[in-house]
Amino acid sequence: MNLDYRMSKEQAKQQIQLFRTLYDDVKIEKAEQGKKDPFFQEVLEKKDQATRLEYAGEKILELTLRYAEIDGEVCLIKMIRRLDTEQMKNKESWQKESEERSALYDALYIDALTGAYNRRYYEDKLRKKELEAGVAMMDLDDFKLANDTFGHEIGDLFLITVVRVIKSVIRKTDALIRFGGDEFLLVMPGIAEEIFEKKLKEIRRRLQESKIPAIEGFELSASIGAAMAKKQKIEEVVKRADQMMYQAKSVKNTITTEWKHVEPLEGFKENAGSKKQRQKVLIVDDSEMNRIILHEMLCEEFDMIEATNGREGLDILEREGRHISLVLLDIVMPVMDGFGVLKRMKERRMIEEIPVIVISAEVSIPTIRQTYEMGVADYISRPFDAQIVYNRVFNTIKLYAKQRRLMKILTDQAREKERGQKIMVDILSQIVEFRNGESGPHVRHINILTQMLLEQLEQQTEQYQISPMQRDLIVLASSLHDIGKIGISEKILNKPGPLTAEEYNEMKKHTLIGAQILKNLEIYKDEPLVKVAYKICRWHHERFDGNGYPDGMEGNMIPIAAQVVSVADAYDALVSERTYGKGIPSNQAIRMMKDGECGAFNPILIRCLEIIQDEIPEKVYNRKTLSDNEGTAEERMHHIVS
Repeated sequence: MNLDYRMSKEQAKQQIQLFRTLYDDVKIEKAEQGKKDPFFQEVLEKKDQATRLEYAGEKILELTLRYAEIDGEVCLIKMIRRLDTEQMKNKESWQKESEERSALYDALYIDALTGAYNRRYYEDKLRKKELEAGVAMMDLDDFKLANDTFGHEIGDLFLITVVRVIKSVIRKTDALIRFGGDEFLLVMPGIAEEIFEKKLKEIRRRLQESKIPAIEGFELSASIGAAMAKKQKIEEVVKRADQMMYQAKSVKNTITTEWKHVEPLEGFKENAGSKKQRQKVLIVDDSEMNRIILHEMLCEEFDMIEATNGREGLDILEREGRHISLVLLDIVMPVMDGFGVLKRMKERRMIEEIPVIVISAEVSIPTIRQTYEMGVADYISRPFDAQIVYNRVFNTIKLYAKQRRLMKILTDQAREKERGQKIMVDILSQIVEFRNGESGPHVRHINILTQMLLEQLEQQTEQYQISPMQRDLIVLASSLHDIGKIGISEKILNKPGPLTAEEYNEMKKHTLIGAQILKNLEIYKDEPLVKVAYKICRWHHERFDGNGYPDGMEGNMIPIAAQVVSVADAYDALVSERTYGKGIPSNQAIRMMKDGECGAFNPILIRCLEIIQDEIPEKVYNRKTLSDNEGTAEERMHHIVS
C-alpha cells in the first residue's frame, strides 16, 4: 500500500505551493541534513509531522517538519513561520492564522464529499496509536446497487446521509473515517463495551429510519463488525473488526461483535463439504407442546432449532442468518409476538431471503391478511394435519431454494456472457495490436483511461448524461478503436520514421475500414456494443475544431464516446514506449494536448485528464510516475495521427 507521504516531484511542488500560503519559508531538505538534530530524527523515525518553537534573537520561530518520500527519496518538508511579541498579542491575527491552519488540516484529512475523516487521517494519525476504544467497521448494504442503478449523484447523497446519521449518534471526540468507497471505520475512545454496542444499535436504527427522497422505498442499512481495543494498536483491532463485518454481511443490516457468538465463516465452508447439507428450520412458539409436535414432524428431514418467544427467535436469526432455511412462527407469544418478529425481519430485510410460515390458532381474516402483507410465505391454522405441515414446509423451502438457484444461474449467465464478449473483443484488439507492432498493454491502457475519464466527466458536467451501462459499453468498445488497421500495410504501421504525405493519407483510412467492418455485421447492427464501437472506430481521430478526419466533424457533433477515446488514445501514444521511440513525460503530453499540438480536444475532457493525471501512472501503467520518460515531442508528433 502506498501511503500519502509518498509523492512525485510534481505532487511535492503542489503541496509546497499550498504550504507557502501559510508559512514564511518552505523548503525540502534531504534526510542527511538533519542527522545531528534530535527533532529531525524523531520526525524521520515516526514518519510523521511535528512542530516546535525556536528563538532567533528576539524573534520567535514556529518550525514544522513533515516527513515525505519524493520519488522514493526520504526528505523533510521544512516550514517556518516567524512570530513576534506584537503578533502574539494580536488575537485577531492569531484567529486568522488558526483558521488558515484549520483549512489546511481539512484539505489534508477531511473527505471532501462526506465531511468524515479520510483514509490519510487514519494512516497518519490513528493506525499506530495504542488506545482503549471501541472499533467498528461498517459496510453499506446495497450501496453499489443504488450507485449503479440511480447514478453517482444519488450514490453521493447516500454517503452524505449515512455520515450525517452516524455523526448524530457519536461524540465529538470519536473518529468517523471513510475507509473505502462504501466502508467506514468508527473509533470511539474510552467507551465501555455495553455502551459501544448500544451506540452501534442506535446507528443501525437511525439508518433504517432515514430516507433518501430521490429513491422511493429504498432503505439505508449497514453490516457492522465490532471489536474492543485494550491498549492495542488500532490497526490490529481494525483487522478483527473487519473479520466481524464479513460475518455480519451474511445477513444484511446486522451487527456482529467479538463478545457475541457468531459462527465463523470457516465453519460454514467446512459444513458445505459434508455428504448432505440438511436444511435448518427455526420454530418460534411459546408452547412447549407445539414445539415438540412440530419437532417430531420435521426432525427426520431437517435440523430443528427452537425459540420460546419472538425476541429469542430474532437473536437466533441474527446469529444464523441465511443458514436458516425457514421459520415456523406463532403469533401470540410473550416478550415479543409474531407481528413484532415479522416487523423486525422486514425492517432488516431478512424476510426477502428467509421464508416464514405462520402457524396459529388465530383464524380472523384481518390477522391472516396482515401477516401476508408483512411478507409471510404461508399461513397454517391450528389444529393442523401433520402431513400438510410437512408438505408446506418442504415445498416452501424447495421453492425458495429454486428461486435462489435461478437467480444465481441468471446472474452467472449474464456475467459469463459479458466475460465472453470481453474476451472476444480483447482477442480482436490484440490481433490488431500485434500486427501494428504495438505492445499488447495499449488496449488495456485505453480501457482504463477511458473508464477514468468517463467517471471524472460525470463529476465535472451533467451535459452528456452517460448511464453506468453506457459507460461500461464505451469502455468495452474502446478496445476496438483501431480495428481498421487490419487493412493497413505493415510497412506503414511499423515505420520507425516520419510518414510521407501518401502514407499518412493511407493511414487515415483505418477509421473508415474499422467502421465498415462493423457495418458489415448486418445481424448485429442493432446491438448497443456494435453501435458504440462504430462511432469510436470512425470518429476517434476527429478533433474539436473540425480539423480531424475522416469527416471533419467539430465540437459536440462528434459522439462523446469517440471524444473520450480520442483523448485516451492521444495521451497513451505520447507517454508510452513505441517502436518509433520512448514516451514523453505526462505533464508535457498534457500540455501539448492542451495547446493543440496534437489537434484540438474538448476542453472539458482535457480538464478531466488534468484532474486524474496523478492517479494515471499507478492505475494505468503500474508506475509511480511518468515524469521520468525520456522521449521527445518530435518523434511522437510524426505518429500521433495513427
